[in-house]
Amino acid sequence: MTAELVVRVTAVLFALATGLSTEVGWSQSLATTTPVSLRGAGATLPAPLYKKWIAVYRASHPNVAIAYDAVGSGEGIKRFLAEAVDFAGSDEFLSAEDASKVEDGVATVPSTAGMVVLAYNIPGVTGEIRLPHDVYAEIFAGVITRWNDPRITSANPGVRFPARDIAVVARLDSSGTTAAFTRHLAAASPAWRARGLGSGKIIAWPAATMLAAGNEGVAARIKISEASIGYVEYGFAKRLGLPMAVLQNKAGEFVAPSDAAARLALSARVAKANDLERSIVDPPASGAYPIVSYSWLFLYRHYRDRMKADAVRDFVEWGLAEGQSYGPELGYIPLSADIISLGREVLGSAAN
Repeated sequence: MTAELVVRVTAVLFALATGLSTEVGWSQSLATTTPVSLRGAGATLPAPLYKKWIAVYRASHPNVAIAYDAVGSGEGIKRFLAEAVDFAGSDEFLSAEDASKVEDGVATVPSTAGMVVLAYNIPGVTGEIRLPHDVYAEIFAGVITRWNDPRITSANPGVRFPARDIAVVARLDSSGTTAAFTRHLAAASPAWRARGLGSGKIIAWPAATMLAAGNEGVAARIKISEASIGYVEYGFAKRLGLPMAVLQNKAGEFVAPSDAAARLALSARVAKANDLERSIVDPPASGAYPIVSYSWLFLYRHYRDRMKADAVRDFVEWGLAEGQSYGPELGYIPLSADIISLGREVLGSAAN
């Protein structure tokens, strides 16, 4: 069986499992021998998946060159609003204020979903640790500052924590991962709200917080920093072999990051794509992992270059179909059939 046939069989099986159409016309819709070059920028959370998409898509569309700069959601949005890229990626839905700055409108398409995990490097602690809702919020708020704090040790009987200061690692850059994480903390923790720490792509972390750029930078800093803990997309922590905390969810259960737990967190059904973000801030389902995020692609509703418009939309349509099958191997959660339908509605409503 050839590599190309394996890819097509995998796509068909994935489509059957999720209820999608098995038609592959979308992969043949861009028939051109004229070279087209596309540039995107933005979120680091989905960057490994987009890199995979680009490589596989290019194999069957050799005249379409695609580059994606993983510079963070904030910088990606900045470049998109300046029309310096052809599309942007973000882990936060584009605000109405920013969308209004694009003259002909923006098509906001869900592309994948991922888990934000709390990875750690604690000397002498090799197994999983449990962190209650209020405890992990207060660690990142700078209130709980020692690993042997009674609130941590009481949640982890039998685990010997060192008498060391907690080294918190957070994002330096404007980040959709930060927005997803702090949005969850603001919803889940009254103490976080009471201290006015807020939520967003950039926040004022406590003074002792170590900062690093990108999910990759945070994961690398945790790896080399003893007594550290930080928030990072699941796939980055997994690739570096970082242990990840078992977190308490809204239902009061302690849940480890897993594909099944993430799917439960994403199980709420919505009528419109712009309701997706609100549906997962602090998921109530039993067994749900508490911190998940959709990732988005922003497209212009009008491109001056028709061939570029066709190429962007064909690539995103491909990502909504065949591209979803590449998510699990990289630690991402494929979109369900109804979410893909919402994405296709948005894509179909975009003007040429």
